[in-house]
Amino acid sequence: MSHMSSTPSESRRSTRGRRSGEFPPAPEPLAVPVFDSHTHLDITIQEAGIPGGQSLDPVDVLLDSAAKAGVDRVVQVGVDVPSSRWGAELASRREDVLAAVAIHPNEAPRLSDLDQALREIEELSGQPRVRGIGETGLDTFRTEDSGRAAQETSFRAHIAIAKRVSKALVIHDRDAHDDVLRILDEEGAPEKVVLHCFSGDAAFAGECVRRGYYLSFAGTVTFGSAGNLREAAALAPLDLIMVETDAPYLTPMPYRGRPNASYLIPLTARALAEARGSDLDELCAAISANGERVFGPWS
Repeated sequence: MSHMSSTPSESRRSTRGRRSGEFPPAPEPLAVPVFDSHTHLDITIQEAGIPGGQSLDPVDVLLDSAAKAGVDRVVQVGVDVPSSRWGAELASRREDVLAAVAIHPNEAPRLSDLDQALREIEELSGQPRVRGIGETGLDTFRTEDSGRAAQETSFRAHIAIAKRVSKALVIHDRDAHDDVLRILDEEGAPEKVVLHCFSGDAAFAGECVRRGYYLSFAGTVTFGSAGNLREAAALAPLDLIMVETDAPYLTPMPYRGRPNASYLIPLTARALAEARGSDLDELCAAISANGERVFGPWS
């Protein structure tokens, strides 16, 4: 499906300049396949194109390159109503894709009718291959004080939707660890909660683990300055850990700043295994088992 039905928001357009150059070379494939717990295929195609720039179907290229690297399934994550619709439609016709649908916390304050958007998200959430409500949450880095109330209202509404449809809640948390936990505690968390692109330290990881939340690590865990993330990864139990790209963002080292895609997951998986002192194959098997537990079977 080469036509993108979702349009990048102003906030996403403004970040394009941080991803320049060509896609990195493919890493050594994983022997035990894993899934990418959080990717944006539509935004990747819009903002970065595809590896090699072939004139083939861009979704096919991205997913085929991932499969060759041992990343044989993905969760396509929505950030607004159009991207959520696009992801739900893609998941409905591909066995290697499941979808999550939501209004991103930085989008919520910009909407003229948040209630209507939330109704559309809830309608999409009932589709059988929509398995997550996200990404939702809090972001005090990009949203100013004036937008915080709408952001929190949206987060609470998504928590309620996830509980009504019994699907995983996928959380975006940027500089808002304490408030994320507070709101989840106040509302009562859904049975399955994923901290996407986990960004906290070992203490925050401990609070999440105590509540049974899943920690999904992105390419940031490979950054030289991310010792706190590696400590958190070492602390997380094997049955609460996931790996993701957040593509086209957060490309792992040594390719930071270039476009990201699911085929680069092996770089992050190897860094995770090293941080934990884990056997790579055992880690990959656990990640896949966690994915089935949280999102259900892909096929």
